[in-house]
Formats: sequence, structure tokens, C-alpha cells
Amino acid sequence: MSKVGFIGVGVMGMPMALNVMAGGHRVRAYDISPAALEAIGRKGAAVAGNPADAAQGADFVITMLPTGAHVADAVFGPDGAAESLGGESLLIDMSTGLPGDFDTLARRLNAQGKRAIDAPVGRTSKEAENGTLLVMVGGDGDDVERARPLLDCMGDTVIHCGPTGSGIRTKLVNNYLSIVSNVVVAEALAIAEGAGLDRDSVIEVLMGTTAGRGHLGTTYPVKVLAGDLEPGFMIDLALKDLGLALQMSADNDSPNVMGAAAMPVYDAAHQQGMGRLDWTAIYRMVTGRPT
Repeated sequence: MSKVGFIGVGVMGMPMALNVMAGGHRVRAYDISPAALEAIGRKGAAVAGNPADAAQGADFVITMLPTGAHVADAVFGPDGAAESLGGESLLIDMSTGLPGDFDTLARRLNAQGKRAIDAPVGRTSKEAENGTLLVMVGGDGDDVERARPLLDCMGDTVIHCGPTGSGIRTKLVNNYLSIVSNVVVAEALAIAEGAGLDRDSVIEVLMGTTAGRGHLGTTYPVKVLAGDLEPGFMIDLALKDLGLALQMSADNDSPNVMGAAAMPVYDAAHQQGMGRLDWTAIYRMVTGRPT
């Protein structure tokens, strides 16, 4: 089995490292937190004194840190992993940071004859504990396949998203949708409560429609992404109904920031003559090109 240097054993990194160990790999861990190092040491990992020590003799070095700046410091800073990262070793950055930061890191390593892939994760700390994370990987196909047995220890879904840097970019797209949708859900439930509705009944209705099931899994695959813009629900109707919902929310003093932000987008589609197309045609409008 592989020798793995694991840099960053916090809330997510700790269970990930433990699952790597459970897969039979030897882990040498480093973290700036003495408590974290003591905890993983008690679980059987070797404890490193710095990132360079963690990377010494490793087949793989995994970084799971808060930002790209932290990763850069762990790799290229004093006693950084790059000092002892061998030419046959592979750096796997599983952090969530700016894509440009990872691109710079990968270029610097490549200039030294060393290789890196990005493999940020989706899902929660509970899935990290269970080894059921979703891993989004960007990198050369051979590097990704070489890393796959290790990634399989941490996730039950490993998706090769494209060339180096694609993993972190996919992760940020995922988080954008999830984080913004969270606000929409909160506002929708607040509007329901402001209207005096039973929340559980509203949720039951929402879970039976596109509202709760989500456009990506319902309308988009069969409409705009399939090149079909015959209306299942017209943009003009969406514009009308959104206006009605905004008026109701205003009457009830309920928050409607996200709805108000969406209104001019639907109105622009109407003004561009798209009103009688399926509402998923919004995708065509915002991208400025046919699918």
C-alpha cells in the first residue's frame, strides 16, 4: 500500500485521513494544531514535525487546508512539502480555494518536475467520517487513475471533471448553486409562514414539484439541455407568477431579496422576445448562446 503524507487533519481532514489508514495506507500527518496531531497519532498515524517531514518518502501528499494561501505556504513555505516531494510523488490538493491559487501551485510544481491534481470534496463531515464523500478531480488522466484507489478510501463517488484545475472550479459551481439556493428556500418558507400557511403542508407540496426536486434533475435535462424550448411552463407565466409572489410577500412583510433579484432576469427575457419559450430558456439567455 501507499505512503501518504496528509497535511491538514481538522474537521474534514481527520476523518479523511483515518479512512485512508483504514484502506491500508500508511499516513504521516501534519497539522499546525498540536491537539489534532496528538489525536491522529493516538489513532495510529505517524506524526510529522512540518510539511516537509510529512512529504518525506511519500507516494502521495494530500493537502486539506482552509485556503489556497495555506496550501501554498504548506507546499512552498519554510519546511514546505515541496522540499521533499519526490519526482514520482503526486500532490493531491483537496482544499477549497481560489482556482487561480491552485493553478499557480500546479505550475510551480510542474516547473520542478513534480505533479499535482486538485480533488476537492462535496458533502459533509458526516460523509467524511463514513468515507462517502463526492470527490471532484481535475488532472491528467494517468495521475487521476493513479490516485483513484486512495480517493476511493475517502469517497463513494469520484468524478474526473477534466484537466488540472477542473475539480476546484466544479466545486465552486456546486457551492454557488447550493449556497444561493439555501437563501431561496429560507425565503420561500418565510413567505409561506407570513401568509399563515402550515409549513409542513407547504413542504409536502414543494417536494412534489420542480421547486423541491430541483431544475437540474427535472426540467433542464429534458428541455433546454436537450434543445427543446417548447413551453412546459412559459417565461411570461413565470414572470407573472413571480410578480404575484413578490406582491404577496410584500403584503406580509416577508423577505424576498432573491425573488426581487430574479425578477429583472425574467423581465429581460420577456423584453428579448423569449416570453413564450420554456422557462429553462433563461439558461440560453444568461449564457448568450444556444445550447
